[in-house]
Amino acid sequence: MNNKWLILSLIILMYLPVSIDATVLHVAVPTLSIALNATASELLWIIDIYSLVMAGLLLPMGALGDKFGYKILAIIGLIIFGIASLCAALSTNTLMLIFARALLALGASMILPATLSGIRNTFLDEKNRSLALGIWSTIGVGGAAIGPLVGGYLLSHFHWGSVFWINIPIVIITIIAILIIVPKQPQNHQQPWQISKALIFIVAILMLVYAIKSALNINNSLIVILSIGLGGVLLLVFFVKKERKSLSPMIDFSLLKQRVLVIGIIMALTAMISIVGFELLMAQELQFVHGLTPLQAGLFMLPAMLASGVGGPLAGWLVSRLGLRIVATFGMGLSAFSFFGLAMCDFINYPLMAWAMMILLGLSVGVALLASTSAIMTSAPADKSASAGAIEGMAYELGAGFGIVLFGIMLTLIFSHNITVPVGITGDLVLQAQNSINEAFFVASQLEQSELSDQLIASAKQAFVSAHVIVLLMSGLLLSGLAVVIWLFLPAKAVAIHH
Repeated sequence: MNNKWLILSLIILMYLPVSIDATVLHVAVPTLSIALNATASELLWIIDIYSLVMAGLLLPMGALGDKFGYKILAIIGLIIFGIASLCAALSTNTLMLIFARALLALGASMILPATLSGIRNTFLDEKNRSLALGIWSTIGVGGAAIGPLVGGYLLSHFHWGSVFWINIPIVIITIIAILIIVPKQPQNHQQPWQISKALIFIVAILMLVYAIKSALNINNSLIVILSIGLGGVLLLVFFVKKERKSLSPMIDFSLLKQRVLVIGIIMALTAMISIVGFELLMAQELQFVHGLTPLQAGLFMLPAMLASGVGGPLAGWLVSRLGLRIVATFGMGLSAFSFFGLAMCDFINYPLMAWAMMILLGLSVGVALLASTSAIMTSAPADKSASAGAIEGMAYELGAGFGIVLFGIMLTLIFSHNITVPVGITGDLVLQAQNSINEAFFVASQLEQSELSDQLIASAKQAFVSAHVIVLLMSGLLLSGLAVVIWLFLPAKAVAIHH
């Protein structure tokens, strides 16, 4: 095999677990809630900490790769990823697992730019580079698509920690292969590294998310919640001001003056929020309400993820013929339509209708992501294409993180409002049962009277189905409004402003 294609094989091998880990825990929510006695808020942290931390670290880690070469960056990232996988697999409580997932994100934020840099430096011919990038992109989409399926299979046959154990042999094999095959990389020690800015950004985002999630628990102090939320806002304002004055900003905020680029970012955020949030909702309903195993739930959701991989190429073909505005509006409108259909759908009794709606959702997300890329990259000046691409990457990761946050919060609020706790359950157990469906199931398992337990489970299932309907209808309405905004403000063809 030609050496460059061998290097591409290594790139694929190291990128696959990173992309799978973004979605592998989506079907594990019921299992983790029982195994670790996790609250609804803790479950959200376990899942979304990965994307939120990655969003802030991708840019400085890319600069670190330029400084020391992608070979060193990849090896360090793989070592951290392997250690984090071991910590996650051995976690005995939710806090340990949350920190392990954050450490996984640190390793992944090094691996991801190392893979792109590896392709750029290995494939000097433009045609071969395009082919390699296409394979890389397919691995990213495919890994995220099969994540719930991989998680479902492993959870159906092994301990939940197995979803992390599988990373370790891949990491070991890849590190050894990189040391043997990949040549020494040129280094640029003059390249600035701005990790402090990234840490400020991450802390600000996590403070805001923490304040939002904490507000769901009525037992938490309102003063503390507001203080943390305000601290997050002030830190974010400080970050923006610091970046705008910087001669070498991590994020080029001047690009946000471009209306088309801003709409592209909104589309990227919305598309990721939609598909990731929907996965979270589906994974819980299929297992808690309908009694499916993790593997059955992963298989049930597979059409949506596979369709999202098809939507991108389809959108590329459509944009070249119909123009960006029509395709972007159509993609967002199709997402809204699919959410309306899924809100009214009985998944178990009418699976074909559910799959049809999920395929439409997957296609529309793929279309929206391609349209967002087109809007961002064609409206950015040529000399700022790298900055625009970095902003797009951050939008994807933030969208994935906020999809878990927003859908999780909406489900929790509506579930808490709709559940009727049976008479006979008293005290703190009532409040716990009202928090989320997984906590209601946990309370039911602690009750001595089987009749009370059955009543609580039935009430929790009904409340979650009601929450599912309302959340998807609200999402459909918001996406419909966004489709109108895109049509009104996005030109048919985006043109870059050249400086």
